Amino acid sequence: MTLTLDDNTTFPLERHASPVDATTRAGMLENPGFGRVFTDHMAVARWNAEKGWHDMAVQPRAPLQMDPACAVLHYAQEIFEGLKAYRTDDGGVTLFRADANARRFRESARRMAMAELPEDLFLASIDALVAADREWIPAIEGGSLYLRPFMIASEVFLGVKPSAEYLYMVIASPAGAYFKGGAPSITVWVSEDYTRAAPGGTGAAKCGGNYAASLQAQAEAIREGCDQVVFLDAVERAQVEELGGMNTFFVFEDGSIQTPPLTGTILPGITRESILTLARDAGVTVREAPYTIDAWEADAASGHLRESFACGTAAVVTPIGRVRGRTRDFRIGNGGPGELTSRLREQLVAIQKQQAPDPHGWVRRIL
Repeated sequence: MTLTLDDNTTFPLERHASPVDATTRAGMLENPGFGRVFTDHMAVARWNAEKGWHDMAVQPRAPLQMDPACAVLHYAQEIFEGLKAYRTDDGGVTLFRADANARRFRESARRMAMAELPEDLFLASIDALVAADREWIPAIEGGSLYLRPFMIASEVFLGVKPSAEYLYMVIASPAGAYFKGGAPSITVWVSEDYTRAAPGGTGAAKCGGNYAASLQAQAEAIREGCDQVVFLDAVERAQVEELGGMNTFFVFEDGSIQTPPLTGTILPGITRESILTLARDAGVTVREAPYTIDAWEADAASGHLRESFACGTAAVVTPIGRVRGRTRDFRIGNGGPGELTSRLREQLVAIQKQQAPDPHGWVRRIL
């Protein structure tokens, strides 16, 4: 069977010889969590200087065979994306702003000196994999199929230079709630010893190295009984930047919202951009401006700050109820979801599932 997609791009489908049976799959989808359960297939494509992009396929998910001298293992040329496929009320399947993921994937590749994947090929690979594994989309409340496109340097070579070969893949994972326990808000830990990114670095690229650099701080947050770490800027150690994997927002008593500006050290989140757009559509005053940790604490204490939330593809919109650190411990608002936070989350999710108007054309129905 061959799935023929837009622009004459084809992903031949090699069906898994022993896919997970329907009964077992249904049991796995009752409570999939996040990132632990995987579908039957994966999409692949390869690049080299002679052929360009070639060998596109959707094939059975299987382990990779990799030479010990594979470039990604030594010089970390690797990028990835994250997006979701949603089941609609009428049984269809939609993607949310996948074109934005495709553009960011190219921008990350450019920063990491990697081959740039054409946006139509990115979208075709997603469409093909979702078509093959659509039965893996959970029917549970808040369920989705999380899609992880990624690319690695695959040349077998130990010289320090951009790789001459790349492997692109997409895997899929049924997803439930990102944070465990269903708590109404999360508690974040302010990192004083570690920073996520510095000016001129790779903070705006979605590369694995940024996340590896955050893990020690995240482990500290967990030891302290917190859900996530929040990073300050690398220069002054004063400005709030982002969480380990999410952008941050602040909601004030006058109804305005603020988020740190994109200055090259913060990932340009697609959920972040969507929330800014929805807020502006609703007449909310929006500021993209620096915000210090001292101001966050003082404004929370005075009541000037009413809500805070984090956002990203995996967690969508998640209220921040408490902020802790070695010398800080303060609560935001009532410690739970605020009114504007809840409204923006509900509106965003409704658009994603085609349960509300989509004035910006963000949703693309693929099945």
